[in-house]
Amino acid sequence: QVQLVESGGGLVQAGGSLRLSCAASGRPFSSYTMGWFRQAPGKEREFVAYIRWSDGTAYADSVKGRFTISRDNGKNMVYLQMNSLKPEDTAVYTCAATTRYYSRQQGEYDYWGQGTQVTVSS
Repeated sequence: QVQLVESGGGLVQAGGSLRLSCAASGRPFSSYTMGWFRQAPGKEREFVAYIRWSDGTAYADSVKGRFTISRDNGKNMVYLQMNSLKPEDTAVYTCAATTRYYSRQQGEYDYWGQGTQVTVSS
């Protein structure tokens, strides 16, 4: 079992930055691939980024070049640095964990946090 708690969301103007954090507890953190997903109002949840235990990463095209995912296995933490934010980035951001080597599919993630709201004003 893995427990995930996100923090760092908030209100920011377009062009600004935020860093989201996800604290993990439970089973050995380093064995999981960690992902960030987001869900905007009226839309389905979508993949944002993942990072493997070995630091291999992948991003959705919509955030590539603006967002950076990272992890600190010693602290059981995952981060999502979000730069050049746009109003369309407004969503609830949720971190998740999977035992798969990599995945962009939410159905393949086993554990989920509660999410943190990010609102980008124009």
